[in-house]
Amino acid sequence: MNIISKPNIFFTSDFHLFHQNILKLGKGRPFETVDDMHAAIADRHNAVVRPGDIVYNLGDYALKTQWEAAYRFRQRLLGNHYFIIGNHDSVAKAMIQNAPDCFVWARYFETLRLKGYGVPSITICHFALRTWPNSHRGSWQLYGHSHSHLPELDNLLAFDVGVDCWDFTPVSIEQVTRKMKSKMPAWEASRALLTGTERAE
Repeated sequence: MNIISKPNIFFTSDFHLFHQNILKLGKGRPFETVDDMHAAIADRHNAVVRPGDIVYNLGDYALKTQWEAAYRFRQRLLGNHYFIIGNHDSVAKAMIQNAPDCFVWARYFETLRLKGYGVPSITICHFALRTWPNSHRGSWQLYGHSHSHLPELDNLLAFDVGVDCWDFTPVSIEQVTRKMKSKMPAWEASRALLTGTERAE
């Protein structure tokens, strides 16, 4: 998909709506109740996303609920949403089947490459990858799933856009660009250490 000339692009992941245990699993979340978490996700989302903006959601949308409740929450969120299925998305799949207007499209395959908007190609996936198409040439990867538990590698042009890493707020394409630029020196240094044969691949 080409995203050139389409302003206001955002990325997010891992809402885990209605999932009571997500409040205490791993590092936990700073909310007393699921309703508090829902309010924060919706309010912070709508504080940056406007009608007509594009939001790429990388999965794990809702658990432990019926699709109707998940759909009602989707109606609270501004923007046109594109969805990559995660590993905890049985509720999202039911929502897609019963209310196909919930997302512009949903993809059941694991990765998708975006091109345009003045940035290198971006591979989006629910999971973190160690390598992806043209990663050795400076393309980027955005992922979710890890809930900030996975140490970020400085020499990979990739990072987690999940809500646990970004104060429960979508990440704009401008923020992505700034962060990737900050990672470029380490990536370039790691490339310089490779042998000529490896660099030619």
